[in-house]
Amino acid sequence: MSIFVDETTKVVYQGLTGSQGRFYGLRNRDYGTNVVAGTNPKKAGEDVDGIPIFASVADAVKETGANASCIFIPAPGVRSAVMEAAEGGVEFIVCITEGVPAHDEAWFYNKLKRDFPNVRLLGPNCPGIISPGKANIGITAGEIAKEGGPVGIVSRSGTLTYQALYELKLQDIGVTTCVGIGGDPVPGTSFIDCLEAFEADPDTKAVMMIGEIGGSAEEEAAEY
Repeated sequence: MSIFVDETTKVVYQGLTGSQGRFYGLRNRDYGTNVVAGTNPKKAGEDVDGIPIFASVADAVKETGANASCIFIPAPGVRSAVMEAAEGGVEFIVCITEGVPAHDEAWFYNKLKRDFPNVRLLGPNCPGIISPGKANIGITAGEIAKEGGPVGIVSRSGTLTYQALYELKLQDIGVTTCVGIGGDPVPGTSFIDCLEAFEADPDTKAVMMIGEIGGSAEEEAAEY
């Protein structure tokens, strides 16, 4: 199995018409991820290599049944993009963008917790999530991940996320899901959130947890 995302996850890319959003959105689709839509209020009705563009996440959800979003929006627009996704009806939001102001992160973290308790945010400033062989949402290279398990990965460091996946593949060890939670001050998803989910996944027998300098997240996870 996997945690948070799998082959049934339908993803809308906020920022698919931009250079980075297009590059990684199409890479994720080519990997096998169910990329069903993109958004751009100025380009609704167009498409990106066959992926339809909608004016809003709500429109995309209504037309495609999308249940996850991936944000490739510049930092100043992330706050509104996160709320558009939550209000539009998706349950899982992956925010790749770095440089999001900490006060914005704190604001939408608490707003989601209070008003949208069923919505999970991953990031900001993270490489995303990959359940090898099922779904890849974000900027992780699918080629370096072996599917199957029995290891789950959760990491604050982006580059060490990639290194862990690659080293395990070299040893012919599969991964159920690899979650890059990012190293920003207010992450939407924590080590503990991921450890709880991995504990409940029967196919995850071991977890590799990778920290980063700053904060107390590692100590909190150890205590948990």
